[in-house]
Amino acid sequence: VQLQASGGGFVQPGGALRLSCAATGFTLRDYTISWFRQAPGKEREWVSASRHGVRTTHYADSVKGRFTISRDNAKNTAYLQMNGLQPEDTAIYYCARGRPALGSIRSGDMYYDWGQGTLVTVSS
Repeated sequence: VQLQASGGGFVQPGGALRLSCAATGFTLRDYTISWFRQAPGKEREWVSASRHGVRTTHYADSVKGRFTISRDNAKNTAYLQMNGLQPEDTAIYYCARGRPALGSIRSGDMYYDWGQGTLVTVSS
């Protein structure tokens, strides 16, 4: 089982990036995929989730309206489209798979596997 996160980079405020999370060793559609991030000196923060089964999507208030999570089950890949990036979005972004209940999707402890992280830097 492996999650490979990619797509990070350097972007100016207001810019956009699309992160990818390629899954191998399991079928993506059978799991909830979440994105978390960790900024320097801060705790890990849940960003967004695409839930398996019910197919709902969820966002942290800090990214709602700017970020969009999606998945392509044929490619076994999940995505995080990030628009309107701001310096406070600077962090390492991680994807994770699990089967948390709705009330637990923000808890990293509920996820089985994590990608290696991809760095997003937003600066002028």
